[in-house]
Amino acid sequence: MAADVHKKKGWEVPNGSLAPGDGQHTERSESPTPGLAQGTEPGAGQEGAMFVHTRSYEDLTSPEDGVAVARSPEERRGEPAEPTSMEQISKDFSELSTQLTGMAVDLEEEMRQSKEGKLEPSPQTTRRDSVLSGKEEEDVTMDAWRMHRKHVFVLSEAGKPVYSRYGSEEALSSTMGVMMALVSFLEAEKNAIRSIHADGYKVVFVRRSPLVLVAVARTRQSEQEIAHELLYIYYQILSLLTWTQLNHIFQQKQNYDLRRLLAGSERITDNLLDLMAHDPSFLMGAVRCLPLAASVRDAVSTSLQQAKAKSLVFSILLSGNQLVSLVRKKDQFLHPIDLHLLFNLISSSSSFREGEAWTPICLPKFNSSGFFHAHISYLEQEMDLCLLLVSTDREDFFTVSDCKRRFQERLRRRGVHHALQEALRTPFYSVAQVGIPDLRHFIYKSKSSGLFTSPEIEAPYVREEEKERLLGLYQYLHSRAHNSSRPLKNIYFMGPRENLLAWVTSAFELYICYSPLGTKAGAISAVNKLMKWIRKEEDRLFILTPQTY
Repeated sequence: MAADVHKKKGWEVPNGSLAPGDGQHTERSESPTPGLAQGTEPGAGQEGAMFVHTRSYEDLTSPEDGVAVARSPEERRGEPAEPTSMEQISKDFSELSTQLTGMAVDLEEEMRQSKEGKLEPSPQTTRRDSVLSGKEEEDVTMDAWRMHRKHVFVLSEAGKPVYSRYGSEEALSSTMGVMMALVSFLEAEKNAIRSIHADGYKVVFVRRSPLVLVAVARTRQSEQEIAHELLYIYYQILSLLTWTQLNHIFQQKQNYDLRRLLAGSERITDNLLDLMAHDPSFLMGAVRCLPLAASVRDAVSTSLQQAKAKSLVFSILLSGNQLVSLVRKKDQFLHPIDLHLLFNLISSSSSFREGEAWTPICLPKFNSSGFFHAHISYLEQEMDLCLLLVSTDREDFFTVSDCKRRFQERLRRRGVHHALQEALRTPFYSVAQVGIPDLRHFIYKSKSSGLFTSPEIEAPYVREEEKERLLGLYQYLHSRAHNSSRPLKNIYFMGPRENLLAWVTSAFELYICYSPLGTKAGAISAVNKLMKWIRKEEDRLFILTPQTY
């Protein structure tokens, strides 16, 4: 059963706001249990935010793609220049295609041949990455294919298949044609299809011209959460092509087969879907930090700050899918979605461990019109520490590479190398450290910082199915809390195997899971103790003093 209270409508901010408003509290709460005002909660940065300031889950997808946010020249300093032609974007894309497939793609030549009807099947369209061989062999007519809990399809507005999570796109071309027919039929009636609910399935449609994204799911996720995942897939495609190039392609030829350009990148999209199925970062729209002593993190951030170059916009050190440190150019803010896409790019390929990579990358929530160039490398082969240096200058590889060398030298001089190694041995903390007997797991998000923390998932959630079931329960609570027609502030859920509580305020979100033998009074008491513990440990669990160049 669930008990809930209506959530009061919070104060509004203009779309695209990059920093906390003037009305935000600047002083932190002195009490171990914080006030509910944004900026005083545990995990709120003392020196301002690192990310685009999003005050709610609903803000994460605003503004609409393709609509530029009005910003002053000072605010736009450090962004890639607006391209005057497709020549530069095509050149950058050719480099990225070489990174993904080992073969360069000349976009302008592809478009010319396509117009003349001279396109021949290329190696990119016939050769798939070996990682995808299992997907190619899956028969879409078999029950095993239908039994997958979630399918994702991407198609063009002409009905051409672009991507399918399971099975080959060729075998599903007629299915995708039906999907596009549904979209077009309702559009002819001046309406839009958003979802279909039938027989335990949700079919969710997201249209981002010139693409249509469809998910068929039988999970506990809400329609809104599934649509949010589809937007991630859309952003992933933009990160490889840019919005400018994607629209240019379909303006030239509406029925162009986009798989020709995306060949070799399927494993990146597959990896993103796998991450979204297991990592609560995507559900929370936030970033998790590697637990690290504040003195060590400050030393790392200062070293990054000092190893700078004129073209650098962001310097990011990460371990797995956890953030160690982020230094940004002043007045430039990263969006959590863009950082998630960078995490996904790195985790989907082991080739970055082999040396220094210099690859074009579009950050679609920052600027969807052009490419940055990212220097990606691991500090050491045996250490799971990856350094990303994001530059606006495609010719600046050697200068940016020298920034990495200077960063490593400063780490050694400050003597934090050993402390980093120790932290990597225990990348997650145990819920037992909180000291609440019935507490099994929790997720806490600071809204003003865009960061969240949660312990390692432990017994009784040992098997993968149990971990997925726990995440499914969090998804259910999250969907109730963020329901577009009836959002909730407090939810108390009693189940046969565990009890859960959700508490959503303007400052933070908290989801806790504890023993089914516990009481509601015990859960409320546990929340108070947990918040005090997070406050006590916040300098280890969050980045409280983000640095800028």
